[in-house]
Amino acid sequence: MPRVSAAFFATGVVCVLIGMLWGMHMGMTDDFTLAPAHAHLNLVGWVTMALYGTFYALTRGTMSVRLAWMNYFISLIGGITMIPALALYLSSNDSKFIPVMVVGEVLTVIGMLIFALAVFRELFRSRASD
Repeated sequence: MPRVSAAFFATGVVCVLIGMLWGMHMGMTDDFTLAPAHAHLNLVGWVTMALYGTFYALTRGTMSVRLAWMNYFISLIGGITMIPALALYLSSNDSKFIPVMVVGEVLTVIGMLIFALAVFRELFRSRASD
């Protein structure tokens, strides 16, 4: 497995463990105020990162390593920025967290655009036979 795939999976595992513990805490306290942030952590942090990691593992021989690492770091920074800002906004209803959330959201979308570039690069690359 390429190191970048392992990095995506390692990040995803940390996110899903935090998400599971967070979900258990919400259930035990019967306080679901932060459920949207919890859902974003699981979807952006676990599912999306694992899908990115899987794709790069499957395309190990033809992927652009530079593009894959760019995808990783931008997606990581996007998640680290967006999800805590969302949690802070939800818990305080203070609009000062919205600009930080937006930065994280934009970085997360840029990460997905980089991934789309990698996917279409793979789709349209020259092949001996298929």
